[in-house]
Amino acid sequence: MTGYGIGHAENPSVKYTVEIKSLNSKFLELNLRLPKVVSDKELQLRSACSKLIERGKVSLNISTEYLDQTAKAATINAELLKAYYKQLQDIAFQLGDTKANMFELALNMPEVISHDEQINQEEGALLLSAFHSAVEQFAEFRKHEGEVLRQDLENRVNLILAYLHEVESVESSRIPLIRERINQYMDDAVGRENVDMNRFEQEIVFYIEKLDITEEKVRLRSHCTYFIEAVNSESSNGKKLGFISQEMGREINTLGSKANNAVIQQIVVKMKDELEKIKEQLLNVL
Repeated sequence: MTGYGIGHAENPSVKYTVEIKSLNSKFLELNLRLPKVVSDKELQLRSACSKLIERGKVSLNISTEYLDQTAKAATINAELLKAYYKQLQDIAFQLGDTKANMFELALNMPEVISHDEQINQEEGALLLSAFHSAVEQFAEFRKHEGEVLRQDLENRVNLILAYLHEVESVESSRIPLIRERINQYMDDAVGRENVDMNRFEQEIVFYIEKLDITEEKVRLRSHCTYFIEAVNSESSNGKKLGFISQEMGREINTLGSKANNAVIQQIVVKMKDELEKIKEQLLNVL
């Protein structure tokens, strides 16, 4: 499922912004973009995402804005700077080179200037607060999209049930037409007087039993009802709905192959069209 959420949290020194985007995917594919200063929180954030988001091609981006510019200032090791500066001056005096900028050289020496590599505990809690705020908005976005999907799926299943009702209204005239057509074929081919009518009736009954679609109608209606119950339940039922839709497809296909009636076969095509749209939508359901 697609989703979007953004969260903010700040104190007088720093402001964190967490943005979460996702596209549909069968599995959780997580891509994190973090500033170096919060890189130590990556494992914690990944673990939280796997529990809270479950599935999707997810992009999580964190940005840091320092409200107090001194909060991100580098630390200068004054004693080490003095020691480097004195040593450089002594060496320059011994070599007779007094033109070099000793102060600049000393500043560039190792470990004179250091930056904080990690945020403190207070800022870590602030970052997690922004993250959970983004996840909450993200979940709300998905919930809204899920409700739209639920309504669409339920409407399409109800359409299939409506088409099934159309099949039943046509079916009553189907068998008499088939019987009449076979009788006409027999009369034209060999003549009624040349046929054993008892045997002919037995064959007719046997043939018509093969064309009976009562079981398919009952099973299809049952699958549709079960689908609607599952799509309205609180649990995650994406795979279950997929299985039910497969069973619906089997019954629709069998109904079409047994129909032997142009009108019913046209209705079956409409059922298949709705079922394909249902299967496409189910790819977005967890």
